[in-house]
Amino acid sequence: MNPDPDDLQLDTPDPADLLRINAVQGWLGLGDVQSAALELEELPQAFQAHPLALKTRARVLMASKDWDGLVDVSRNLLLQNPNQQQAWVDRSYALHEMKRTQEAFEALRPAMEFFPTSWVIPYNLACYCAQTGRLSEARNWLQHAALLSGKQEIKCQALEDSDLQPLWEELSRL
Repeated sequence: MNPDPDDLQLDTPDPADLLRINAVQGWLGLGDVQSAALELEELPQAFQAHPLALKTRARVLMASKDWDGLVDVSRNLLLQNPNQQQAWVDRSYALHEMKRTQEAFEALRPAMEFFPTSWVIPYNLACYCAQTGRLSEARNWLQHAALLSGKQEIKCQALEDSDLQPLWEELSRL
């Protein structure tokens, strides 16, 4: 995960902070979530609320399956700037993992206004609809995602996504 240019414009991080962020990402790349989390805690307190630090924290929380923490960090990122697609997706994914799938749908639905050309948002909305038994609505969201990304790509992904299992039989016939 390279630093987002928007993140660097807020407050240019100290080079030592950037090195620490890179170290966190390195530990995550190696699959060592505990070392990544320890490295992250070494960031100066003043840098902890920086978007780059929060985005990195979100990756650590995702890897450690700390869903409550991921919801909180994602909310903080969205308060700073609602144009952060990954924060929208992360927050809803964490809610879904906490068995709050309808809330995940409701939290992600407004993101369509910010990212009308992204297939990721309607794809995830399809997953949440499928998991709450709203199969017709799930089909509509999945069709929307396919229009944005490509039918074959979405079909292949959907056939491997257990959240869309209620639609697998009909998808396999397409």
